[in-house]
Amino acid sequence: MQTIGLLGGMSWQSTVTYYQVINRAVGARLGGLHSAKVVLSSLDFHEVETLQRRDQWEDAGRLLAAEALRLQGAGADFVVLCTNTMHMVAPQIEAAITVPLLHIADATAERIAGDGIACVGLLGTRFTMERDFYRGRLEKKHGLQVRTPKAADRALVHRVIYDELCHGSVAEASRAEFRRIVAELVAEGAGGIVLGCTEIGLLLRAADAHVPLFDTARIHAEQAARIALDRSS
Repeated sequence: MQTIGLLGGMSWQSTVTYYQVINRAVGARLGGLHSAKVVLSSLDFHEVETLQRRDQWEDAGRLLAAEALRLQGAGADFVVLCTNTMHMVAPQIEAAITVPLLHIADATAERIAGDGIACVGLLGTRFTMERDFYRGRLEKKHGLQVRTPKAADRALVHRVIYDELCHGSVAEASRAEFRRIVAELVAEGAGGIVLGCTEIGLLLRAADAHVPLFDTARIHAEQAARIALDRSS
């Protein structure tokens, strides 16, 4: 079994999901008392969010690249960045390490393709919904059509993520708003919805939509467990 390097804390709420999903997948496959081999670096999200808000992405990239290098030095065979938004700086991380970085958008796109869906709605932080590093990767690399909410709803989704979900708060009023936004994306042709922030899976469940919901945190974590088990160290 290979050792998984988790670069988490952004926020810690969804890093918990990664750890649970990975270990449950390993246990289910190997049985007994087996669990995953994991090294974890959990950042102070306040520092990262400040850099996001100030548009200091190069500084954020240096911070995450240094942590990824620490994970490699601690024995990680590959790195899993436990956040969608911070894949904005994935190239800086990849340039700093010699082990693979599993890109969350690629893992998600593979799952979408497996379900035969060509057009998806994308929910996430405003960075993920509005900038090309994520949507563009889904469209250009994987040939998907991507729909995002209107501007006011993008602002609402972003606010709920940072002001509620990252604090572990799950409000029914917010769930109702997300359901409405999902329904509008489906009406625009989305055959599935990408939960493009690792915290959104804390709020939305399959019953909240009439199309598949692609929970990126779970998909990414499941891929990590599978790769760790399929490759020999």
